[in-house]
Amino acid sequence: MLDKVADLAGPGIGNYDDLAKVLPTDYTTPLSPKETMIALYAAKQYIEDNLCRELNLIPVQVPLIVDSQSGVNDYLDRDGSRTPIQFHINNDHNQHPIDAEVVQAATKWKRMALAQFGMNPGEGLLTDMRAVRKDYFLDHDHSVYVDQWDWERAIIPQERNLDFLTWVVQRIWKVLKGAEQLVQGMFPELKSDKYPDMPEELVFLHAEDILARYPNLPRKQRETAVLQEYPAVFIYGIGWTLADGYPHEMRAADYDDWVTETVSKDGRPMHGLNGDILVWNPVTRRRHELSSMGIRVNKQTLVQQLDITNQLHFLDMPYHQAILNDDIPLSIGGGIGQSRTFMYLLKKAHLGEVSVTVWPQILKDLGAERNIFVLE
Repeated sequence: MLDKVADLAGPGIGNYDDLAKVLPTDYTTPLSPKETMIALYAAKQYIEDNLCRELNLIPVQVPLIVDSQSGVNDYLDRDGSRTPIQFHINNDHNQHPIDAEVVQAATKWKRMALAQFGMNPGEGLLTDMRAVRKDYFLDHDHSVYVDQWDWERAIIPQERNLDFLTWVVQRIWKVLKGAEQLVQGMFPELKSDKYPDMPEELVFLHAEDILARYPNLPRKQRETAVLQEYPAVFIYGIGWTLADGYPHEMRAADYDDWVTETVSKDGRPMHGLNGDILVWNPVTRRRHELSSMGIRVNKQTLVQQLDITNQLHFLDMPYHQAILNDDIPLSIGGGIGQSRTFMYLLKKAHLGEVSVTVWPQILKDLGAERNIFVLE
């Protein structure tokens, strides 16, 4: 059980000895750095245009920094272990200062923004979000620098169900599949027998079902095992405590709804209106998370989840008050990792091949030994 507890602490492999064992030793990038950038920006434009088309979104500006007192920043989990970078703005000789922090994700801000931009049910927004997550362990697919397509769409109460969530996820997958076809048309060398194409369809599974299949495995190992059978899955219900006494993964209590009771296709009781898109990455030969999303909490499930996580004091913050007072719409939303997606589409072994950020020398050396060179 200790392994399961450790598995909840966060993403990443956790140490460089283990990373050295799993990085590919037979890697050759199919595209040069120049070709990579050409393909990357073509895919980026395609994905943004088609996400807007499929989900009825418009692009909007998104903050890099927020007021520390707003409650808008994303704490990523429920145990407080991943905190944002905070700083003091000494404005007007400290007469009108601001305590600010760098966003870790725009999850909560987006829901507030639906009201700010006057979005009606069925309308939404798409952001080109940048963030800093200083508490990540840096490996081949986790970076301090985070880039996401953060999106949010206003909904009506009748759409707070698994069928609607599934409908949205399928449209996102359609866009990602289209981006794959685009870049392979531009660079045919991306299509090879060594690295199979993305599946045409996702397989939808509940976290409860995956635990039942692999009751003795920690979460990441369960995901790895199920991806051997289905190379692209959407896992429903991440955050609810499962039969072994642990959630599939820790999730914050104040954005995705992981407590609502649902029913599986064959009539079994389940929980949660959220989930993740995971794929098998044939280059790294590991699990690869592309997106996390969900139907957001309403006023009842917000209180219930904050109570479960002993965080009811959050209810005094403006964001939480806005939910309680119906000042912001019901919504569904998520984040799609941009560099994660480019890494997957362009058959790369390391995030640093598609984004420029800081990496420890030990990681750069490990990569260079395996013909993996990051952008600097």
